[in-house]
Amino acid sequence: MKAVTVFCGARMGAREIYREAAQTLGKEIAARGMTLVYGGGHVGLMGAVAEAALEAGGEVIGVIPEFMVERELGYGACTTLEVVDSMHTRKARMAELTDGFIAMPGGVGTFDELFEILTWAQIGLHAKPIGLLNTNDYFVPLRAMVAHAVNEGFVGERDAARLLMANDSATLLQILQGEPSQSAGEWWKT
Repeated sequence: MKAVTVFCGARMGAREIYREAAQTLGKEIAARGMTLVYGGGHVGLMGAVAEAALEAGGEVIGVIPEFMVERELGYGACTTLEVVDSMHTRKARMAELTDGFIAMPGGVGTFDELFEILTWAQIGLHAKPIGLLNTNDYFVPLRAMVAHAVNEGFVGERDAARLLMANDSATLLQILQGEPSQSAGEWWKT
């Protein structure tokens, strides 16, 4: 795995632990010699993960729609900042540049990115690993919702199994790189 895309909030969240997790993830990505691909912003967890990766000597590729640059939200310190025409192009470009995906805590935009990339895997557009960085048990309710959808027959077990999860960035990156973990398996049956 040479590059990983991180989806995360444009806000810091209500607890300091989220910013700390973003910084740790950025440093861990850089320490592994991987490129961080993200939404190109300088605010919230997006800015924290990018800044930490850059400070640790990592390469950071930001992909941001033009209308966000016009609102002065682009992070000019990125190794590369690609400006695209739309949110749709942004997601597609981020997917092209990466070998795997990590969703950190975030809001509606993060959920949109996560579920779109999961949908693309379901329909065969990619086979890249998808991880959830479960800081402060943030994704426990989301996994419960997915488990409910599996049990009600709306999501296939194979698609649920694509959502890998860990509570810390080092473990999650190991899982995404194919190392065995307790996170894998039939978690939706528990």
